Amino acid sequence: MERTAQELAEFAVPHLADACAVDLLESVLHGEEGERSGGGIPPIRAIAVHTVDALLDLEPDPIGSPAAHPGALLTDRCLRERRSVLVSGMTDEDFRRVTPTPRRAAKMRAKGVHSYMAVPLMARGVLLGTADFVRAGSSPPFTPTDLALAEQLASRAAVFIDNARLYGREREHVVSLQRNLLPRATPRTPGLAVSASYAPAADARGVGGDWYDVVALPGGRTALVVGDVMGHGLPAAATMGRLRTVARTLMTLDIAPERVLAKLDLATRDLEDDQVATCLCAVYDPADAAYTVVTAGHPPPLLVTADGTASYVDLPVGAPLGAGVIPYDAVRLPVAAGSRVVLYTDGLFKTRGDDVDAELEQLREAAAGMGPALLDSGALMSAGQDVDRRFDEAVLMVAASGPAPDPGADGTGDDAREGREARGVDGGLRVWELPADGTAAATARKLITEQLGHWGLADLADVTELVVSELVANALRYGDGPGTLRLLRADRLLVEVSDTGPDLPQIQHADAQDEGGRGLQLINMLCRRWGSCRTHTGKVVWAEQDIPHALTAAAAAPAPEPDEPRDPSGPDDAPRAPAAPAGATG
Repeated sequence: MERTAQELAEFAVPHLADACAVDLLESVLHGEEGERSGGGIPPIRAIAVHTVDALLDLEPDPIGSPAAHPGALLTDRCLRERRSVLVSGMTDEDFRRVTPTPRRAAKMRAKGVHSYMAVPLMARGVLLGTADFVRAGSSPPFTPTDLALAEQLASRAAVFIDNARLYGREREHVVSLQRNLLPRATPRTPGLAVSASYAPAADARGVGGDWYDVVALPGGRTALVVGDVMGHGLPAAATMGRLRTVARTLMTLDIAPERVLAKLDLATRDLEDDQVATCLCAVYDPADAAYTVVTAGHPPPLLVTADGTASYVDLPVGAPLGAGVIPYDAVRLPVAAGSRVVLYTDGLFKTRGDDVDAELEQLREAAAGMGPALLDSGALMSAGQDVDRRFDEAVLMVAASGPAPDPGADGTGDDAREGREARGVDGGLRVWELPADGTAAATARKLITEQLGHWGLADLADVTELVVSELVANALRYGDGPGTLRLLRADRLLVEVSDTGPDLPQIQHADAQDEGGRGLQLINMLCRRWGSCRTHTGKVVWAEQDIPHALTAAAAAPAPEPDEPRDPSGPDDAPRAPAAPAGATG
């Protein structure tokens, strides 16, 4: 709106007038409709001024400030009556009716101003503002013909200003919807630091389809999603919201990323508006510091190593969501400590050129030239972009802490000596390979007890031993033996057991005389939540407990000195309940 008003003033000077000032209603500047009914003087604000060099010091209302209207000006009459005002030969009284202060009237008189016009800016029967025109010096006085021309110019400009208002309001609505549909915060996940950025397009017609999501999965894994609906405006924003909801629901079920995209493709084809979207999905596992990445027609992720080397990840081609042509294949991407993976939408590299490869290369070079601090600060968002951004931008900057520390450094070195593999991240995640025989439950309970004692969470050992006994017993009975045992300490305590069985466990109804069938019932009562999901090799079953605040504070306290051994049974010496044998609760 401001630019259109300024263009009107610059077009009128010097061809029609020696000076021109444009004021717009406050309500219009706020995106609201102008005034329909007359009779009052609505608040207005000075928006544009343009003069010939000889009239530069006329002292009009400063740009952006409320325009002064004491109530007796000719402009006030124009606002009240929605009619133009023409003064061909100005008298002393006219000078006082044109300007709000005697000082400005004296300035106009001294500069030889002799003619004045005030024209309302009307569009679709609504008042948007006014345009004032003056002539001075040797310029001829304004005539009715000049007034008719000024009214035509004002009418055309008013339509453009109202269109700009409508575009601005539409953009505001779309951006508001878009932001409300995007995550408000990214969750804290082990071994991973994620910073998310979103920037809407400057034009309402470019806003609407980009989204991202970060989902914390069981076992300390993290799902990362970016997508782009091939459309703009409210329809694209609505489609984006539906696809993000479906994707998030599938991710929370811990479904493999390639299966997530396959189901998203079906969901996209079911949409009534025949939308098509691109999407990239990655799942990070902190136990082995690797991503599982799959794409549906989306630009490839950018990998920036700790030494500044930047390269695109080579992924199998996948059809956009809604096309349903090519199946989706996942790629495993190991990353080293300090590496960053950039997931983005095409607005990050698209400019006004047509060579996508050249634009991607410019983005890669820009990322390679930035240090970790600049990358994490979001500087990549503005690299190579025009100030007038044409497309949405959504970026996930993901920094991995790298491979796990040595397991012997935290008191679990016996695991290595007994032939069991142990891995961890920042002391909050441990993964062990369990034997596939009858000793698995006892081994799992021992590992759990030792690790919880090291973490200062020995008070949770009894319940956790019971839970892991049930999970391992079910793996032995229905899954050809357990595979890995995973223990995660974050905001909550999570235990997970994998096996190769095809069937997902369900809570069974057990009668009073039944000797078994109550294991999952106990887990359901003792834990905050539990669940299961399929994997390429079988399934995993997990259970999650709350960590009391007192235990969280104790676990964060400094470890005791070596000559002050810590009793793993807890601060009191109360006897521990015996651990349940394998299969006893199944």
